[in-house]
Amino acid sequence: MSAGGGKKAIIAALSANAGIAAAKFVGFLVTGSSSMLAESVHSVADTSNQGLLLLGQNRAEQEADSLHPFGYGRNRYFYSFVVALVLFTLGSVFAIYEGIHKIRHPEELSSAVVAVVILVIAVCLEAYSFITAARESRPLKGDGSWWRFIRNSRSPELPVVLLEDTGALVGLVLALFGVGLTILTDDPVWDGIGTLCIGTLLGVIAIILIVEMKSLLIGEGVTPDDERRIRTGLTEGAQIERVIHLKTQYLGPEEILVAAKIAMVPGLDISAVAAAIDEAEARVRAALPAARLIYLEPDLYRSQRQATV
Repeated sequence: MSAGGGKKAIIAALSANAGIAAAKFVGFLVTGSSSMLAESVHSVADTSNQGLLLLGQNRAEQEADSLHPFGYGRNRYFYSFVVALVLFTLGSVFAIYEGIHKIRHPEELSSAVVAVVILVIAVCLEAYSFITAARESRPLKGDGSWWRFIRNSRSPELPVVLLEDTGALVGLVLALFGVGLTILTDDPVWDGIGTLCIGTLLGVIAIILIVEMKSLLIGEGVTPDDERRIRTGLTEGAQIERVIHLKTQYLGPEEILVAAKIAMVPGLDISAVAAAIDEAEARVRAALPAARLIYLEPDLYRSQRQATV
């Protein structure tokens, strides 16, 4: 994913959520709905999260230095992990607490129709943000499922925005459910139930993000398809017989470290080995442009039996 594509989705989400948060807070002040309050806090958390994603992209652009010789690309993973924590603490935990409180101590709503109107407007704005994120993600998703894209993507921003927007849309439906049933039954406990459902939903999404971002932050290798491209690029030359072993790791969403021990054809002189390595690196970068750092160790292949003799 290019940073530009992700930034477009982030800015769309930030703009939508900032407007939604303001409208929801007005709705809460008018109606006293706990579902509306939970959704207001949720939108504030989402707005803050988009700011963190933009900050992560900015920090990741710093030049490598002696302290961080491989650069600062993993800042994008770190700030995405912080986003997941914010979503869990500020969004989920607050909504669950507020929902339980309102179920135990129900309060009558005032001007509930105002809440419904604001929630419907919020659904439209959130749908715009979701559609933008989905459109930016579709070229990267390919023919796979959305769930596979979220699990396999090495670029954190679009999966984060997609899951946040999905949670926001479902949360708005739950808020409408709670407020609507409160109006129909004249029983404010439904507002608390809707709030509790929103908190649970946000908790599930936050946990998914925490697991995925933690894995990226620790360091993930390339996908099986990309590994096959690397191996093919290394062995296409006549001077390289096989890849003895291969290690890869994402240093950032657009930067892969490739380290491999390769078996050379016996009898090559040093200049031929150097030329073969340069050609192999060029083939790998052509097949996988993100493979910016490549370290190849030439060797002679020995079978396990030969190695033990």
